[in-house]
This record gives sequence, C-alpha cells and structure tokens, in this order.
Amino acid sequence: MPRIQVLPDTLVNQIAAGEVVERPANALKELLENSLDAGAQNLNIELLAGGTKLIKVVDDGGGIEREDLALALHRHATSKIRSFDDLSRVATLGFRGEGLASIASVSRLVLTSRFDGSGHAWRVEADHGGLSEPEPAALAVGTTIEVHELYYQTPARRKFLKSDATEFAHCEDAVKRLALAHPDKQFTLLHNGRAQLRLTRGDLACRAGELLGEEFVQSGVVVDERIGPLRLWGIAGSPTLSKGSRDAQYFFVNGRFVRDKVIQHALREAYRDVLHHDRHAAYALFLELDPEGVDVNVHPTKIEVRFRESQAIYRFVLSALTKALSATRAGSTPGQVDPDTGEITFQPTGFAASPAQAMKPQDYVTAAYRQQAMPLPVVQEPLAVYDRLFGDLKRDPMAANTAVLERVVAAAPVPLPTTDDEGIPPLGFAVAQIHGVYVLAQSRDGLIVVDMHAAHERVVYEKLKTALDLDRMPTQPLLIPHVFPAERLDVATVEDNQDVLAQLGFDLSPTSPTQLAIRSVPMLLKDADAIELARAVLKDIREVGASQVLAGRQNELLATMACHGAVRANRSLTIPEMNALLREMEATERSGQCNHGRPTWFRLTMKELDGLFMRGQ
Repeated sequence: MPRIQVLPDTLVNQIAAGEVVERPANALKELLENSLDAGAQNLNIELLAGGTKLIKVVDDGGGIEREDLALALHRHATSKIRSFDDLSRVATLGFRGEGLASIASVSRLVLTSRFDGSGHAWRVEADHGGLSEPEPAALAVGTTIEVHELYYQTPARRKFLKSDATEFAHCEDAVKRLALAHPDKQFTLLHNGRAQLRLTRGDLACRAGELLGEEFVQSGVVVDERIGPLRLWGIAGSPTLSKGSRDAQYFFVNGRFVRDKVIQHALREAYRDVLHHDRHAAYALFLELDPEGVDVNVHPTKIEVRFRESQAIYRFVLSALTKALSATRAGSTPGQVDPDTGEITFQPTGFAASPAQAMKPQDYVTAAYRQQAMPLPVVQEPLAVYDRLFGDLKRDPMAANTAVLERVVAAAPVPLPTTDDEGIPPLGFAVAQIHGVYVLAQSRDGLIVVDMHAAHERVVYEKLKTALDLDRMPTQPLLIPHVFPAERLDVATVEDNQDVLAQLGFDLSPTSPTQLAIRSVPMLLKDADAIELARAVLKDIREVGASQVLAGRQNELLATMACHGAVRANRSLTIPEMNALLREMEATERSGQCNHGRPTWFRLTMKELDGLFMRGQ
C-alpha cells in the first residue's frame, strides 16, 4: 500500500482550482472581488473566447507593493484576515488568499501593479505555477491582471467547458451581480473586442434600470425595513412583471451575492399571495447584518452562506417583504431607495407639475362629462342606449356626480384616499362599464381600466383573511335554508368537520344521506351562490384535510371562497357601485393583483392616448 506523503504546492493549487475556478466566470469573479476590496472605482474587463483565451481586469485600486507581488500569487497569503477571530467576522469579498494562486496554477497569469505612492509599476508572470522575478513596468496606480489560456495544460478539465457563448454568458452574469451590488462603481465589459456593458456610476435605481430594465424600477416596490442590527432594503419587482425563470433574482448578504435556501423560501412565501401560478418574482434586495451573524466560509465559491440564527433571519425577511408588498394599493406610486443614505424618494406618475396646472374639483367633474355638439348625420335610435347610461349625468353633471360621490362615501367602509392637493383619488372616478367585464375611470392623468372581477376578488380575499383572524367568521343566517343534492363523501365531510365549517362561517348539516342544507354563510359572501360556494369549500377540505385548511392551505381556501364571492363578469354595475369598487381597491392591500397574481388594473396616460392618435405629431 502506498505511503502517505505531502503533495507538492503546484498539485495542491490545481486541486483547489477545481473547486474555486470551475469555469472562466469563477476566475473573473475572484479577480473583480479583489479589485473591489482594493478600493477600485473603475473596473475594465476584457474577454476573449468567453474567457477561455483571455480574462483581463484593469482597476484603479490601491495597487500592490513590489515585495508583495510574489505573495499575492502564493496560496493562503492575504491582507484581509490575520486570525481565527477575523475569519468569524469577514467584511470583505475575498479572504481565503487562494483565488489568485489557484488561477495561476491552471493558466498563464500576468500581474502588473503600481502601489499608490510608488514611482512605477512592477510586473510578474506565473506560468502554470512557475513564478518569474518582478520587472519594472509602466502603469497608472492600480492593478492589471491577465489570465491567458485557462486550463490549457489540463485538457481533462478544459473539455468540461461549454461553448464560448455559454461561458461568456456566465461571465456577464458574474459582472452584473457585482455591478448591482456596487452601483457607485463603473464597470466596462468587452468581449472579443466589442463592448457588451458600459455601466456608469449612479444609485441603485439607475443600476437596476440598466441591468433589469426601467420598467422593473418604475413599477417596483421599495423595501427598507430595519430591526436592530438587521436591515433589508432594495427593490422588489412588481408581481405583474414576473418572469418565467429566476434570472432576475438578485439577493445580497452584506454586499455578497448568495443563494440560500432559507432566504429563497422566505422570498417565495412573501410573493405567494400575489404571484401568478409558476411565475418567478424579480428583485434586487440587500440584507445587512453583523458579519459575526453569518458564516461565508461554507462553500469554495462563497455563493452559499450559513446564518447563525436562520429562523430569525427567515422571519425578518418574510415579514419585511410581506409588509412592503402588502403596502401596495391600486393607484399607489412606487418609490426608490438611495443606496448611501437609505432615503426613499417617490416618483409621481402623471400628476400636475405645479398647482397652477392642476384642475379644480369642479372643473374635473364638468370636464368629465362635457361634450360639444357634433353635426353628424346619425340614426337617432341608437342614441337611446347612451341616454339610458349617461342621461342623468348629461342633464346635470355637477349635481349627479355630487350625489354619486355622496352615495359612494356612505357605502364605502373606508374614507376616500387622496394623493394630490385637489382631492382626486388615485384611480379617479368611474364613467362606464365595457362588456360587463371592465370598468373605465377617468383619473387625473388619463384613463384607468379595471378588471372588476379580479379587483373585487382581491378586496373580498383580504377581508376574509382579516375576518378569519378573529377566530370565527361573521355569518349571515339564511331565512330559507338552501337544500341541495350532495355526494356521500360531501355529507361525510360535513359530519366530520362541523367545527371547521363553523369557523369559516358556514352552518351546514345533512338532511338525508344524499342531501345537505345550508343555513348560514359567511357574511362577506352573502351575495354569492351559496350552493356553489359550499361545494367548493367541501372539495378543498376533503382534498387537503381540515387541519391543513386552517394552517398551511388557509389562504388557498380563502382564495377559493373569494373567487365565488366576487362580482361576476357580465354583471351590470351602477356608477356608485363602480366608484365604491375603486375606493375599496385604493384602500386594500395588494390590490394591484388578484389572488392568482393577475393584474387588476392598468393606466393609460394622456401622453399614451395622444400617441395612439398621433396628436401633436
């Protein structure tokens, strides 16, 4: 049997390279992290053949002294930690001191650096482990590292690399992650001589707009929550702009991009109530905590971490993001976070720039229904339809609208919310209903289109959740019980789950082995089809069990009940009913999406409408 022996340093470095430098993107990440730790403000990256032929990083950081150049390429030599205590509270991106040594062992690496205060730069070259003596070189303050022919002398590993396009895509993703975490730094990425990314310095909103799209920023939800040493901030993407993949999910812990199962589960749970089916949320979120509370030394590539209090972190992330998402109401305006100060600024969408430009309430009301005479030869009979719809408003628009508003205020359970000095609600005032499906409203800046079933479904759903938190749903007894034929399984379900049904607001009892009687329903759903609603609830209870219905599957059951209780398509609504729905939407959490994640409303600004008709062109 062979004797135990110490492996040579070159072989040790190549073994480490298999873990740290799996592909060109890993090598690029190590180099960029070193540049950022060195205080670089401008990072220029040049790649050839997806990084397999050349990875070149030029930075303007503090540089490396001549005496330290050889140490920089030596395994486990670093300036970032000194003792075991430092390892338990790592505050830099790199800390192990094996990245450069591992890269140099499987490539031809050229390191040129000029230390701040030195008269000129120095250059060393490492060829698959062999190191040359430092030579003088010309360079501004900073460091340039060139990695040539990665894995050229280790064909067994090189054959596992993918196509140049695939490897470049991984490299680009690595750059985007670091650029998003450091919006105050400038990044330039060239591939085969062509510029692929030019990211100038700015704030998080600007950087996220460049990398994730302006629509992500404009519709995103600002998150900024702090509890003790914990802080979660950034931009959570609107559920309406969900993705088919997880490509737009960026989560950082103390500035380091990570993928953690605890965090990912908390984020999925926070979005579950507003995300459509199998869609994935987009976000750029930053968790800040004491470095001693997280161990970043659990994975060679440092993409995984381990929290010392994982359950506390889970609850904090879930509650912070849930609070931010629940604060979004129909008509609300998204904001932005300054990454340096944490200050939130809001961007009004379409409201008047100055009080002089704003319409007065009475102007708004009269303008909403005023129409000039149009001398066109038309058949008079069809106009009777419009007279039935808008006759009262045309005859006395001010009085009619005042009466409408009075009835809306009386009917609505919440006060009218306002977002401007003139008292115009965010979703404006209803003017019509289209095909029994959509409500049209005129707002300050244009036209609002509302899917009335989806919007009402969210409103009812949130009310049901609040009611169930009281332990027992308020009920509405029925004067005449609804008796309906039922399957024997449904009858058995009623007999076995009387307490659960009562907690949900139902009084159901068998009248025969094949019939059930409904004697009361939840008060919030008193206008729903009682029989259809009861059958849906029994089906859910039978499929998942009573305990799950009131625990893990509670929201799914309430969503089913809300769907049956919401106003149906093709139902004609009056103007007061439409306005009452708009006011409810403005006051209801998460009302921008229905229970299934579909959008409930859209805005068409006057500028967009003018563009459709080419006005002013």
